[in-house]
Amino acid sequence: MADTSGDRSRFFPAIEKKYGEKIQHWISRLQDLETTKYPDQIAYLRENYGFSQAHANALVMYFRGSTTSKRVATPSEYFKSIDPVARKTAKLIFSSITQKYPDLELVIAWNQPMLRQGKAYIIGISVSKNHMTINPFSDDVIKLFKKRLSKYTVNKTTFTVPLDWKVDGVLLRSIAKARLAELP
Repeated sequence: MADTSGDRSRFFPAIEKKYGEKIQHWISRLQDLETTKYPDQIAYLRENYGFSQAHANALVMYFRGSTTSKRVATPSEYFKSIDPVARKTAKLIFSSITQKYPDLELVIAWNQPMLRQGKAYIIGISVSKNHMTINPFSDDVIKLFKKRLSKYTVNKTTFTVPLDWKVDGVLLRSIAKARLAELP
């Protein structure tokens, strides 16, 4: 079973085995670097020692003081951690969908709240400083709703809305319905 603790040190045995040195050796290498920039530290490990992105990230983030990748464990914790305006919008987004699809489960994945059915993600959000990104986990769904999403910034698999968005429940339920229809 996969480790879901978020503990970055769970990578250490694999790092030691694959790259042939104890973790303290790699931490010393990072301490010797003249730069403290994250991208430079990652590049150093990848380019000089062949680290994978996952291993480099685990080591660099641990070195930088972030011992876990988990920031929140529950949707409630997540909602408490965001701006009140964004919180209200996020909760309305999820409730507008779950009123029609009450069997969807609100979970935290990748430190973001998401609705899922079984193991399939239906819709998730990510709150930024100035907007909220909504992800229906399907570029086909985005294409299907491209015209209805024209007033928003649309990317390949996401669209963004203002933090104080007047939630369009009809649109969100239609998107959820299309995403659910894709599932086996």
